[in-house]
Amino acid sequence: MAQAMIMDTKLRLSFETGLNDKGEPVFKTKTFGNVKSSATADQLQQVAQAIAALSNDPLASVVRNDSFDIVG
Repeated sequence: MAQAMIMDTKLRLSFETGLNDKGEPVFKTKTFGNVKSSATADQLQQVAQAIAALSNDPLASVVRNDSFDIVG
């Protein structure tokens, strides 16, 4: 039977930087690696809010990306 083993966790923050010529929002993303795979959603949200407090642009979204190695 195959097993999924977590290999890497990353946190991606998207910031709304303004509007384009059509009036649509423009986003800038920043990805942080070496995130503990055991981090809870609440912990990641707290980190994202702390980082966003250092930015001039509003935080638009927070995404957790887990990579797995399938063995077996």
